[in-house]
Amino acid sequence: MPSHTLDTGAISATSIHQMLACGLVCAGTPIDEVSISDETGRPRSGTQSLERAICLLRELASRNRAGWRLGELAARCEIDKGSAHRLLACLIRERLVEQRSSDRRYQLGPLLWELALSAPPRTAPPDVCRERLTAVARRFGGLAFLMLRSGNEYVCAMRAGHAELRAISVEAGTRRPLITSAGGVSILLALPEYDAQRIRANNIRQELSRCGDVRLRSLDQMYRRSQAFGYGVNLGDVVPGIHAVGVPVFSRPGKPVASLCLMTWSDSLPEARVDEACEALMAEAPAAVACCTAEVAA
Repeated sequence: MPSHTLDTGAISATSIHQMLACGLVCAGTPIDEVSISDETGRPRSGTQSLERAICLLRELASRNRAGWRLGELAARCEIDKGSAHRLLACLIRERLVEQRSSDRRYQLGPLLWELALSAPPRTAPPDVCRERLTAVARRFGGLAFLMLRSGNEYVCAMRAGHAELRAISVEAGTRRPLITSAGGVSILLALPEYDAQRIRANNIRQELSRCGDVRLRSLDQMYRRSQAFGYGVNLGDVVPGIHAVGVPVFSRPGKPVASLCLMTWSDSLPEARVDEACEALMAEAPAAVACCTAEVAA
């Protein structure tokens, strides 16, 4: 399985600021959509409101169950509160967003679900994949996940298993930066080095914006450990007592579109069983790839 020889080292505060000063990718923006300037270098103003509205929707999706307060959502999208309020009011009128009466937090609205009903099918029936992932989860006493790559992030498409792991908050629909999960890291390791570097820089910026620098050293330790194994491995690096293994799922050679990830207690997945878990997940990749894209299913 491909892995990089990138020298990650321990990430220092100085190196973080150097990466951000170099004009690296803005949070939440796919690497092939970084530029929003025309040929003269001026920002394109005609789509600015649309881009800001999409940013709001993307961030709402990242924690839709908890919801967002206006101030924190505006700050996360780097939009002033007045503009964010006007955009959200428009989205509410169109039923793309709703505001809960209980706590006034914003969340995604019903029109998105209605529109999705008419979207072309992008997945095969998930029953077979879910059954097989449930079997893997049961074997290791944990939970198994199908994570789809979405630009610089992953979206959890499936959670299988019945173990009680309260420390794990990943559910179907959860959207997070790739560097935050062994499954996401396995995708990064399968990408060309240049793409992986740019996405990591983007993810670091997202992490700084959301959580500060408290987890950066732990996330870097997981990444370096994964490089040594050649696939995603987390041995309590992020959450003490929780181990995880992730492997990429390819739609074609060199194009990882998803990952399979196993998370469980450290006693159920000691380092001696990491290769066993990798093999178990890789055996389910053919079933998982059919659940990733309509093109593959066809």
